[in-house]
Amino acid sequence: MFHFLTNPNFSVYEILMLVCFGVSWPVALLKTYRSKSVKGKSFLFLFLILLGYVFGTVHKLIYNFDYVILLYIVNGLLVFADMTLWLKYKDNN
Repeated sequence: MFHFLTNPNFSVYEILMLVCFGVSWPVALLKTYRSKSVKGKSFLFLFLILLGYVFGTVHKLIYNFDYVILLYIVNGLLVFADMTLWLKYKDNN
């Protein structure tokens, strides 16, 4: 079932980092949705984070494909959702 764990290029630390961020994004999204405010959030910061996930995904596709790519994609989608909320609520501040 977890045969990908035997891959020598597999990084437990990469997965743990992505899981930690993956847990944080829904919390941030919920806070923005409930407060209808993006005060203190930077669109540029969100964009750079999304760009980092895009680059991580491309790296996985080209050089080191494994199931960790799914974490990059999910995190990227969560950041994109946060960016969408930022655009929706930017005038509420």
